[in-house]
Amino acid sequence: MLVTSVGMNTTWGEMMSTISQDTNEQTPLQARLNKLTSSIGKAGLAVAFLVLVVMLVRYFTGNTEDENGNQEFNGSNTKADDIVNSVVRIIAAAVTIVVVAIPEGLPLAVTLTLAYSMKRMMADQAMVRKLSACETMGSATTICTDKTGTLTLNQMKVTKFWLGQDPIEDSSLISTDLLNLIQQGVALNTTGSVYRATSGSNYEFSVSPTEKAILSWAVLELDMEMEMLIKDFTILHVEAFNSEKKRSGVSVRSEADHNTVDMHWKGAAEMILAMCSNDGERMTFEQIIQGMATSSLRCIAFANKQIPEEEHEIRETGQKLEEDSLTLIGLVGIKDPCRPGVRKAVEDCQYAGVNVKMITGDNVFTARAIATECGILRPHQGINNEAVLEGEVFRNYTPDERMEKVDKIRVMARSSPFDKLLMLL
Repeated sequence: MLVTSVGMNTTWGEMMSTISQDTNEQTPLQARLNKLTSSIGKAGLAVAFLVLVVMLVRYFTGNTEDENGNQEFNGSNTKADDIVNSVVRIIAAAVTIVVVAIPEGLPLAVTLTLAYSMKRMMADQAMVRKLSACETMGSATTICTDKTGTLTLNQMKVTKFWLGQDPIEDSSLISTDLLNLIQQGVALNTTGSVYRATSGSNYEFSVSPTEKAILSWAVLELDMEMEMLIKDFTILHVEAFNSEKKRSGVSVRSEADHNTVDMHWKGAAEMILAMCSNDGERMTFEQIIQGMATSSLRCIAFANKQIPEEEHEIRETGQKLEEDSLTLIGLVGIKDPCRPGVRKAVEDCQYAGVNVKMITGDNVFTARAIATECGILRPHQGINNEAVLEGEVFRNYTPDERMEKVDKIRVMARSSPFDKLLMLL
């Protein structure tokens, strides 16, 4: 692999830069306080001007008296110094009204209130980095939530395995060659690692939740020896997983056989299926994938292709794995259970008038099933309307179309981090 950019020049850096930009946008409370302060200021100025006019008229018409009961203004008989002192006293009274009318302690009182709210939320295990977020959440009308780890427990486990078109319940029924091929596709095409301190201790998996589910399934159910496989093969080229392609690949050469090169692909089932050559059975596989997805399973596919070493050497200058004419090996369905009480929480939000939208990287069928299970979607909703759509579709909308359709969207599937940012903006 080759590093082409770092820091703020990476995709993640660009997104974080966009998020952290200061838009100078006022929070709802700030806007209301500014409006209130402006109204109080205008009222204070009006009252001060009225008091100034009334007091000046009363003074110059002889309707005011000094502390001795004598009339203050007697026309030409009044000294100029007395007139100036009286006028200054009247103006000072008007200015005092203006100063008193402006609520100087209001910002401090609001800050103390928000700080108290922040402390209360910390007690509920909700960390707030900015004080303004406390009052902004109180004015929220829409919640955009991720699926994995938020609506679900983030405790993924492989519950279904299809070898070709046949569901497999017992791994002992798999032929040795196919079992070795599956183990190679799992062990060599991953960024994770497996560690076991002693023979009797539990396995430790250092990797993302999805990869952890696949590795634990391969180790515990298929008896995969990851360290041995890594020693027996040389990795020639790696295509890292990214959120756009939803797949990863690797080309390897066996230390025992230098005549062939194996290319292993793993990723979103529909993405891998599109790279395979079994067109006559594509409809059947699509139905299997859709069936697992409607059962709230995340579907991952494995594919393989073998090429002669000579052909690989010719293609080596391009340093790119072949992405067509693959052979589909198997499909796994990964279950991530919903959190207890998440449906009630969604219903409470909806009852309070807050819309809940789910944004996930899963396919449309899995996303719809999870959203229905959580109460975000009603049964049969989103089949023929715009409540459920893919991130690519939303991304291709014009800004005006996004603003028009965003209120109808309840679930966005196959979304990238930038799609989530577009939804919020």
